Amino acid sequence: MSRFRRVPTALAVGLCLCLAVSLATPAAGTDRNDTRHAEQDSAGVYLVEDTDTPALRTRIADLGVDVLTADDTSMTVVADADQLAGLRAVGRPLTFLADREAYFGGAPEDVPDGPSINAFPNGYQDYHDFAELTSALQQAAAEHSDLATLSTIGTSAQGRNLWLMSITRAPAGSPEVLFTCQQHAREHLTREMCLRIVNRFTDSYGSDPAVTQLVNSRIIRVIPSVNPDGAEYDHATGTFRGWRKNRQGQGTDLNRNWGHQWGCCGGSSGSPSSDTYRGTSAFSAIETQRVRDYVASRVVGGDQRITAHIDFHTYSELVLWPYGYTYSDTGPGLSAQDAAAFRTLGTQMARTNGYTPQQSSDLYITDGSINDWMWAAHGIYSYTFEMYPRGGGLNGFYPIDDVIDRETARNDAAVDLLLSYADCVPRVIGASCG
Repeated sequence: MSRFRRVPTALAVGLCLCLAVSLATPAAGTDRNDTRHAEQDSAGVYLVEDTDTPALRTRIADLGVDVLTADDTSMTVVADADQLAGLRAVGRPLTFLADREAYFGGAPEDVPDGPSINAFPNGYQDYHDFAELTSALQQAAAEHSDLATLSTIGTSAQGRNLWLMSITRAPAGSPEVLFTCQQHAREHLTREMCLRIVNRFTDSYGSDPAVTQLVNSRIIRVIPSVNPDGAEYDHATGTFRGWRKNRQGQGTDLNRNWGHQWGCCGGSSGSPSSDTYRGTSAFSAIETQRVRDYVASRVVGGDQRITAHIDFHTYSELVLWPYGYTYSDTGPGLSAQDAAAFRTLGTQMARTNGYTPQQSSDLYITDGSINDWMWAAHGIYSYTFEMYPRGGGLNGFYPIDDVIDRETARNDAAVDLLLSYADCVPRVIGASCG
C-alpha cells in the first residue's frame, strides 16, 4: 500500500502507487486563504509563497525545516509544529499541502534498520540498492582491470563500504577529479549518476576518442554513495520514506557537517530532529570523516592532487559553487579571480545540461557544506549539481527509473568539461596556474 495513502486524491499523479503525491502545488480546490489551512496546526508539508530574496529564504531554512524546493517565488518545506510557528511569523502566504504522517509514513522505529532491506518498489527497480551497487562496481573493475581499480575509503556508521572507483591510464601525478554522490539518502538518482561516470569511462575507453583522451590524461575518482546507510533505510520497507540524513544516532545532514564555517551562519540546525541537523561538531559523522581523510590523503609533497570536484544532488537542475555561508561573491581564501573562475566554468557547464548556474548562497545560506570545505581547506574547485527534475515536491526525489539513462547522460558534457580544465581551472578565464 502506498505510504502516501492519506494525501487527498486531488494531489495524485500517475507515477506509481508509492509516489502518488505531487507536493509542488496545492490540492485542487484548495484556497490558500481558507482559514482551515491558515490555521492548520499539524506538522506537515507547506507551500510558502513570495520568497523573493535569499535573506528571506535563509530565514525560513534557518527554522530547521526540510526544504524540498526553493526559488524566487516559493518554497516547499516540511515543518514540525514548532517550526510552523516560525513559518507563520515570516508573514508570507502559507498553504498546507499534506500531513506529516502522509509524508513520512510512520515512526522510525517501525522500519527495519540493517541488512534485511527490501528492494526498490515497482517503477524503480532499475535503481541500484547497495548490494547491486557493489556488484556493478566489482564487475566494472573486473572487466576493465587495466584502467579501473575498486577500493574503499572506509566504512559507514553501520559498517557498509564507502566504495571508491579510480579510473585512469594517465601518468602518475596527473590531475585528479573527484565525483561524489548521495550525501543525502533519498537522492537515489545521484547514485546512478556516479555509476554512469564509472561505466562511461570504462566501457567507452578505446572506442570514444573524448573518453579515451580524458582517461589517458586525468585520474578520475568516483564515490558513488557517501551515505549508503541512509539510502538503504529510505527504501527499507519497499516504499520510500523521504529520509535525508545518515543513520548515526538520530541522523546528521552530511552536507551540513563539513568543517569550514560549520554552524556559523544560520545555514543549518542544531536540533537533532531537524533534517538539516549539523551534528555535534564538524566531522562528527563517520561518513564525512572518511571522505575528509581520503581527500587529505591526496596531498602529495605538499600539493593537493585533486583539483576539481562535483557533488551530485537532487533536485532543481542547478549548478552551484562556493561560498554557501555568505552572500558575498568573495571571502577569505576566495578572491575575485577565484570567484570568476568558479562562475565562468559553472556557467559553461550549465550551458551543456540546461541547468541554472548560481552561487550556492543565491538560494539561501548553507554552512558546513562540502563545496565550501573542499575549496577553503584544499583549494579544490568544488561544485554541486542539483539534478532532475526542476520541481516536484517530494516526487522530485523519486523520479521513476525510465529517466535514469536520459538524466544521467545529460551531464556527460559537463563532466567532460570539468575534466578538461582539471589541469588548471583558471584557464577558463584566461588566467594561468602557478
